[in-house]
Amino acid sequence: MKLVYQQLLALLSMIAIVLVLLGLSFSSMTKQYVYQSTWTSLEKYANSLVEQSVRVSSSNPQHVNFDSESLLNSEVLLRNQSVHFTIYNRDNTAIFPDNVYIPKIKANDWHKLQQGKIVQKVTDQQAHPANGQVEPAMTDILKPYFYTDQAHHKHLVAIVKVGAYVSNINSNIAKINSNLTKALLTASFVAILLAFLIARYLTLRINRLRKATNQVASGNYEVQVPSKNRDEVDDLANDFNNMARSLQESKEEIQRQEERRKEFMADAAHEMRTPLTTINGLLEGLAYDAIPEDSKAQSIDLMRNETKRLIRLVNENLDYEKIRNNQISLNKQQFNAIDTLKRLAEQLAQKATAKNDQISIQGGDDIKVYADYDRFVQIMFNITQNAIQFTENGQITILAQRGYHETIFKISDTGIGMTKKQLANIWERFYKADPSRTNTKYGESGLGLAIVHQLVLLHNGKIEVTSKPGQGTTFTVIFPTKETE
Repeated sequence: MKLVYQQLLALLSMIAIVLVLLGLSFSSMTKQYVYQSTWTSLEKYANSLVEQSVRVSSSNPQHVNFDSESLLNSEVLLRNQSVHFTIYNRDNTAIFPDNVYIPKIKANDWHKLQQGKIVQKVTDQQAHPANGQVEPAMTDILKPYFYTDQAHHKHLVAIVKVGAYVSNINSNIAKINSNLTKALLTASFVAILLAFLIARYLTLRINRLRKATNQVASGNYEVQVPSKNRDEVDDLANDFNNMARSLQESKEEIQRQEERRKEFMADAAHEMRTPLTTINGLLEGLAYDAIPEDSKAQSIDLMRNETKRLIRLVNENLDYEKIRNNQISLNKQQFNAIDTLKRLAEQLAQKATAKNDQISIQGGDDIKVYADYDRFVQIMFNITQNAIQFTENGQITILAQRGYHETIFKISDTGIGMTKKQLANIWERFYKADPSRTNTKYGESGLGLAIVHQLVLLHNGKIEVTSKPGQGTTFTVIFPTKETE
């Protein structure tokens, strides 16, 4: 069964139950109301009859007279309204009407009347035992009337029994129930129509989600479902939209990673092919004595350097994978970073001189850093060497300073700088901000900064880069202190 019909059936079931309960409750209340209203009217008739026909002597309360002519007139008037009445004296004898046999009031009812209570009752249709006549079903009210003398004594003077045909009351109830039935049928029709429209509306919204889901299953992650944030269906639509966006981002990331993988394979092949080609050419020259004797030593030295370059390339790549997969352990300790940076500057002095660069260390004589010593040297060495790589006739400044629960290092150069696009990719493996400088004598592989980034993250630190083309670049590396570990 389709969802729209399931919802419609559920709504109709609830509506039917509510309408039936309302109908039964209203019908019962209507019956009670009609009977209560009838008894109230009959009581008013009884009061009117007593006022018009009963006469009590003030000197002798036991002497009670009944105005027969007034009673006859009242009988004619009330008969036209299908109302009948009987008047009893204090001896439980019917004094009006006097032309038919009327049984006495039952002892139980008479006892209540003597106590001043009003008796309301409904009698079923029954045959009269005296004359065999059938009396219709009646609803009656019996009301006692008392006279209070000067001594404040109450004297029962008369009891009035006023009744109406149950058939007339039932007829009124039937009319009310008929109108109620029509109203319920109309309400049911309207409810069914509204239930169908609501179920249809909800189903359309769900179908819209279903179609969008099919599009996602087909690979279209750009689909979005409109949402007005009104109910749970809109919440589901929002979740779906978030899922679709996440899948789209994942797809884009997978595509980007695939492109980077292809670039990596091409770059790795290129980086390895150059030294291998050089070594192979020199080996062939040596094998066929094509290299002069005085150049053999130089050729062997060149092959040694190219071999070292290959080993360094493979080691850096393996090192990067170990760092990225958290397969290395850090031996953190606190040491003087200034001394380490000075030794690092001495190691890179030859490379800086070759580019006519100046390296300066600033920050005082004792700046403590909490890090793995070897990895710290590797980080600062790679960044400084990168600065030398892209700076000619310039200045490279390494600034060390204390921060709040951290040690901050800034490596600035006055080199060629980088664009925003280059900055966004410098942490990628084998990425080179200046491809024209691929084949330097230092064998740049494009892995240095990628390793630096992973090592800083492994220290729970931060690294940021600011740069402008033609104005230089500044790397900011932050190491947390031991207290924050």
